[in-house]
Amino acid sequence: MLDKLLSLFKGDQPSAPALKDDLHLAVAALLVEAAWHDNVFDLPEREAIARVLVEHFAMSDGEARDLIAAAAAQGRAGQLFGYTSKVVKAWEEPERIKLIEMLWEVAYADGMLDPYEDALIRKVAGLVYVTDQERGFARKRVRARLGLT
Repeated sequence: MLDKLLSLFKGDQPSAPALKDDLHLAVAALLVEAAWHDNVFDLPEREAIARVLVEHFAMSDGEARDLIAAAAAQGRAGQLFGYTSKVVKAWEEPERIKLIEMLWEVAYADGMLDPYEDALIRKVAGLVYVTDQERGFARKRVRARLGLT
Protein backbone atom coordinates (compact mmCIF):
# COMPACT_ATOMS: atom_id res chain seq x y z
CA MET A 1 0.00 0.00 0.00
CA LEU A 2 2.79 2.39 0.91
CA ASP A 3 4.53 1.57 -2.38
CA LYS A 4 1.37 2.53 -4.27
CA LEU A 5 1.19 5.89 -2.49
CA LEU A 6 4.87 6.59 -3.09
CA SER A 7 4.53 5.75 -6.78
CA LEU A 8 1.60 8.16 -7.06
CA PHE A 9 3.64 10.95 -5.49
CA LYS A 10 6.52 10.22 -7.87
CA GLY A 11 4.12 10.39 -10.81
CA ASP A 12 4.51 6.75 -11.83
CA GLN A 13 1.64 5.36 -13.86
CA PRO A 14 -0.11 2.33 -12.37
CA SER A 15 0.43 -0.89 -14.24
CA ALA A 16 -2.37 -2.58 -16.18
CA PRO A 17 -2.81 -5.42 -13.62
CA ALA A 18 -3.20 -2.87 -10.82
CA LEU A 19 -5.89 -1.05 -12.80
CA LYS A 20 -7.60 -4.37 -13.52
CA ASP A 21 -7.46 -5.33 -9.83
CA ASP A 22 -8.90 -1.93 -8.86
CA LEU A 23 -11.74 -2.40 -11.33
CA HIS A 24 -12.47 -5.91 -10.06
CA LEU A 25 -12.50 -4.64 -6.48
CA ALA A 26 -14.78 -1.73 -7.43
CA VAL A 27 -17.27 -4.05 -9.14
CA ALA A 28 -17.16 -6.50 -6.23
CA ALA A 29 -17.71 -3.65 -3.77
CA LEU A 30 -20.78 -2.49 -5.71
CA LEU A 31 -22.14 -6.05 -5.70
CA VAL A 32 -21.50 -6.41 -1.96
CA GLU A 33 -23.20 -3.08 -1.33
CA ALA A 34 -26.24 -4.28 -3.29
CA ALA A 35 -26.31 -7.43 -1.18
CA TRP A 36 -26.08 -5.44 2.07
CA HIS A 37 -28.62 -2.83 1.05
CA ASP A 38 -31.50 -4.81 2.56
CA ASN A 39 -29.39 -5.26 5.75
CA VAL A 40 -28.96 -8.98 5.04
CA PHE A 41 -25.86 -10.49 3.42
CA ASP A 42 -26.61 -14.20 3.41
CA LEU A 43 -25.44 -17.27 1.53
CA PRO A 44 -27.62 -16.93 -1.61
CA GLU A 45 -26.33 -13.38 -2.12
CA ARG A 46 -22.71 -14.41 -1.54
CA GLU A 47 -23.13 -17.26 -4.02
CA ALA A 48 -24.73 -14.94 -6.58
CA ILE A 49 -21.85 -12.47 -6.27
CA ALA A 50 -19.27 -15.24 -6.63
CA ARG A 51 -21.10 -16.65 -9.66
CA VAL A 52 -21.31 -13.35 -11.53
CA LEU A 53 -17.67 -12.51 -10.74
CA VAL A 54 -16.51 -15.92 -12.00
CA GLU A 55 -18.62 -15.57 -15.16
CA HIS A 56 -17.77 -11.98 -15.95
CA PHE A 57 -14.08 -11.88 -15.03
CA ALA A 58 -13.21 -15.52 -15.86
CA MET A 59 -11.68 -16.04 -12.43
CA SER A 60 -11.68 -19.06 -10.18
CA ASP A 61 -14.24 -19.53 -7.43
CA GLY A 62 -11.47 -19.04 -4.85
CA GLU A 63 -10.38 -15.78 -6.46
CA ALA A 64 -13.98 -14.58 -6.49
CA ARG A 65 -14.41 -15.41 -2.79
CA ASP A 66 -11.15 -13.60 -1.95
CA LEU A 67 -12.38 -10.60 -3.92
CA ILE A 68 -15.72 -10.64 -2.08
CA ALA A 69 -13.88 -10.73 1.25
CA ALA A 70 -11.69 -7.79 0.19
CA ALA A 71 -14.75 -5.85 -0.99
CA ALA A 72 -16.64 -6.57 2.24
CA ALA A 73 -13.60 -5.38 4.22
CA GLN A 74 -13.88 -2.01 2.42
CA GLY A 75 -16.94 -1.34 4.55
CA ARG A 76 -20.34 -0.11 3.51
CA ALA A 77 -20.37 2.33 0.61
CA GLY A 78 -20.43 6.04 0.85
CA GLN A 79 -17.87 5.44 -1.88
CA LEU A 80 -20.34 4.71 -4.65
CA PHE A 81 -18.95 7.52 -6.77
CA GLY A 82 -15.39 6.24 -6.39
CA TYR A 83 -16.39 2.74 -7.44
CA THR A 84 -18.63 3.83 -10.29
CA SER A 85 -16.08 6.29 -11.65
CA LYS A 86 -13.62 3.41 -12.07
CA VAL A 87 -16.28 1.50 -14.00
CA VAL A 88 -17.06 4.48 -16.24
CA LYS A 89 -13.37 5.01 -17.03
CA ALA A 90 -12.73 1.34 -17.82
CA TRP A 91 -15.91 0.11 -19.52
CA GLU A 92 -17.96 0.98 -22.54
CA GLU A 93 -21.77 1.06 -22.39
CA PRO A 94 -22.41 -2.68 -23.02
CA GLU A 95 -20.14 -3.64 -20.10
CA ARG A 96 -21.76 -1.02 -17.85
CA ILE A 97 -25.18 -2.48 -18.73
CA LYS A 98 -23.78 -5.91 -17.81
CA LEU A 99 -22.82 -4.44 -14.41
CA ILE A 100 -26.45 -3.46 -13.90
CA GLU A 101 -27.49 -7.03 -14.77
CA MET A 102 -24.97 -8.31 -12.22
CA LEU A 103 -26.50 -6.01 -9.59
CA TRP A 104 -30.02 -7.26 -10.45
CA GLU A 105 -28.81 -10.87 -10.07
CA VAL A 106 -27.52 -10.10 -6.58
CA ALA A 107 -30.68 -8.19 -5.64
CA TYR A 108 -32.89 -11.10 -6.74
CA ALA A 109 -30.65 -13.80 -5.21
CA ASP A 110 -33.00 -14.25 -2.27
CA GLY A 111 -36.04 -14.40 -4.57
CA MET A 112 -37.36 -10.92 -3.81
CA LEU A 113 -36.43 -7.33 -4.49
CA ASP A 114 -36.12 -4.97 -1.55
CA PRO A 115 -37.03 -1.31 -2.30
CA TYR A 116 -33.62 -0.22 -1.00
CA GLU A 117 -31.88 -2.58 -3.43
CA ASP A 118 -34.00 -1.19 -6.26
CA ALA A 119 -33.07 2.37 -5.26
CA LEU A 120 -29.37 1.51 -5.12
CA ILE A 121 -29.44 -0.04 -8.59
CA ARG A 122 -31.23 3.03 -9.93
CA LYS A 123 -28.56 5.23 -8.36
CA VAL A 124 -25.65 3.14 -9.66
CA ALA A 125 -27.19 3.03 -13.14
CA GLY A 126 -27.30 6.82 -13.18
CA LEU A 127 -23.70 7.08 -12.00
CA VAL A 128 -22.47 4.72 -14.75
CA TYR A 129 -24.61 6.41 -17.42
CA VAL A 130 -27.02 3.55 -18.04
CA THR A 131 -30.45 4.85 -19.05
CA ASP A 132 -33.62 3.99 -17.19
CA GLN A 133 -34.77 2.09 -20.26
CA GLU A 134 -31.59 -0.04 -20.39
CA ARG A 135 -31.81 -0.60 -16.62
CA GLY A 136 -35.36 -1.88 -17.10
CA PHE A 137 -34.35 -4.15 -19.96
CA ALA A 138 -31.48 -5.52 -17.84
CA ARG A 139 -33.93 -6.24 -15.03
CA LYS A 140 -36.27 -8.12 -17.39
CA ARG A 141 -33.40 -10.21 -18.77
CA VAL A 142 -32.28 -11.18 -15.26
CA ARG A 143 -35.82 -11.99 -14.10
CA ALA A 144 -36.27 -14.19 -17.18
CA ARG A 145 -32.93 -15.98 -16.55
CA LEU A 146 -33.89 -16.57 -12.92
CA GLY A 147 -37.39 -17.74 -13.82
CA LEU A 148 -39.07 -14.86 -11.99
CA THR A 149 -41.29 -13.67 -14.83
